[in-house]
Amino acid sequence: MSVTLKDVAALAGVSRSAVSRTFTEGASVSAKTRSKVEKAAKELGYSPNALASSLTTGRTKLIGLISNNFHNPIFLEVFDQFTRALQDRGLRPLIVNLTDETEPANSVRMLRQYSVDAAIVASSTLPPSFAKAFHDAGVPVVHTFGRSATSPEVHVVGIDNVECGRMAARELVARGYRRVGYLGGPQDATSAMDRYRGFMEEVEKHPDLKVSHSFAGAYSFEAGRAEMLRLLADTPADGYFCGDDILSIGALSALRDHGLEPGKDIGIIGLNDMEMSRWESIDLTTIHQPIKQIITASVDLVEEMLKDPERYPEARIFPCRVIERGTLRPRP
Repeated sequence: MSVTLKDVAALAGVSRSAVSRTFTEGASVSAKTRSKVEKAAKELGYSPNALASSLTTGRTKLIGLISNNFHNPIFLEVFDQFTRALQDRGLRPLIVNLTDETEPANSVRMLRQYSVDAAIVASSTLPPSFAKAFHDAGVPVVHTFGRSATSPEVHVVGIDNVECGRMAARELVARGYRRVGYLGGPQDATSAMDRYRGFMEEVEKHPDLKVSHSFAGAYSFEAGRAEMLRLLADTPADGYFCGDDILSIGALSALRDHGLEPGKDIGIIGLNDMEMSRWESIDLTTIHQPIKQIITASVDLVEEMLKDPERYPEARIFPCRVIERGTLRPRP
C-alpha cells in the first residue's frame, strides 16, 4: 500500500493541510511543524505526489523541451545537459520531437494538453515562427540556438552564426587555402544561411580566392558524406567550412574513401565542438559553441519567466572560438 498524506499527518500529529503546506514551495508553515512532518515522512517513506500538488499550486513544473534534429549526435549532449539542468532546479522536462512537424499550431496544441509551464525550443533549424507561436498562445518560451536579433519577439539564447561564418573563412585564408568552399546544412535553416552569409562576407574581401558553396539535405553524417562525394567527383576546393560537426565528419569519411588526407590534401573546419569531434580517429578542427553556458542561460530565463511572465524578451548571445586539431594545415 502506498503511503498517503493522511498517514503522514496522523503520525506527525498535525492536520493534512499542514502536511500539504510543508511540501508546497513558498507556503507558510512553522519550523516546529515542518520538522515533525519531515520526520514522519522520512519514517514512512513518503514522497509528495507532484501531479496532485500541481492541482493546488496551478503549476505542473513541466517544461516542454522541443527539437527536430534527433539524428544529429550533438543533441544527445544537448538533451543530457538540458534535462539535468532543469531537474537540478526542480523542473521536469517533457521532450517533444518535431522532426516531421511543419505547423506551429499543432505543437502548441500538444504541449497545452500537458499543461506545461513553459517551453524551450532547442533548435537552429526550426523557423522562428515556432517559438513565436508559443509566445502568442501565452506559453513562456525560450528559443535556444535561435537566430539572434536586436529586438527579439521571444527570448533567444545562442551564438552569432554570421560571425562564425566569418571566423571559419578567416581561418581558411590565414592557413593559405586559395580555393575555399562552404558546405552548409539545409537551405531552409536560418543557421545554415547565416553561416553562409558570414563566410561570403569574409571571403569577398579576398578577390584572388576561388569560392564555391553547396548545401546538404540535412544536418547529418549521411548528408555531409553524400555532398562531399558529389563535390569530389568534380573539382573540389582545397579547404571547406562545413557548417556543423556532423557534416564535417561525413565529409571526412568521403575524403578518406578517396585516399585523401584531411588537413594535408583538403582542409575541413566544422562548428559545434561536439564530443565526437575530439575522438582521435576524427580529430576535427572546429569552432567551439559554448553549449553548457547556452543551456544554463536558457534555464535561467525559464525560471525568470515563471516568476515574471511579462518579462521583456531579450537575446543572450555567446562568443565562439576556434579549436585547433588536425583537419586544417598549420598556420604559416
